[in-house]
Amino acid sequence: MSQLFTGRRAAAAIVTAALLVPLAACGGNDDKKDDGAKKSGGSAAKTELTVLAASSLTDVFKKAGAVYEKEHSGTKVNFSFAGSQELAAQVREGAPADAVVTADTKTMDGIKVDVGTPTVIAKNRLVIATGEGNPKKIGGLKDLADSKLKVVLAAPQVPVGRYSKQVLDAQKLNVKPVSQEPNVRVVLSKVELGEADAGLVYKTDAATAPKKVDAVDIPDAQNAVASYPAATLNTSQHAAAAAAFVKWLSTPEAQQILRQAGFQKP
Repeated sequence: MSQLFTGRRAAAAIVTAALLVPLAACGGNDDKKDDGAKKSGGSAAKTELTVLAASSLTDVFKKAGAVYEKEHSGTKVNFSFAGSQELAAQVREGAPADAVVTADTKTMDGIKVDVGTPTVIAKNRLVIATGEGNPKKIGGLKDLADSKLKVVLAAPQVPVGRYSKQVLDAQKLNVKPVSQEPNVRVVLSKVELGEADAGLVYKTDAATAPKKVDAVDIPDAQNAVASYPAATLNTSQHAAAAAAFVKWLSTPEAQQILRQAGFQKP
């Protein structure tokens, strides 16, 4: 009896061992496959840059950012667009960002203790934005003083608002805007939506809505030149990558993208 039991136990052990062999083999293959997947599928984490940029750069920087990321596969560029005065406030408050580009040198000078050495990457000029077809037949700056017109301007704290005041004061024109907006894109939107007859915006902003607004040129002698300085933030966690992006903005490739959008040479 004991011999029969012993024989059965030995047979069961042999069967169990036979079953475990293929399972162990399968398990070993899965481990190797997982290791291989980790090695082949695991890619180096991208460096993510946050760039604070003036509202008037919205369209062109989205395009430039895509080109930059394509050429620099290890870097992803995230933009935060707002009026330059808002960007400066964010920098002073210690916003987690890596670089900043404003629409004037005055705003950049106000945060000089927080940034590296700025580099002007582009320039711009003002135009008068009107409804499509220029229904009010606005021909120049003097027409904006007509009390029958609804004119919208950017607030004087905003670079484009400051430039607007500069050109209007130089011509001794008393223009009473129906509203003063926080950035140039809101001014443009008011004209696009028919909430204003005209507004002073950058030439490049008017160019983004050719089917909705007309742009009345302002002679150079009456105009103002906007400069766009770019700089890295001293608090950047990716100093080298931030410096590389700011430097790239002055390269022929980046400058061509800016020219195509209507920006002038720095």
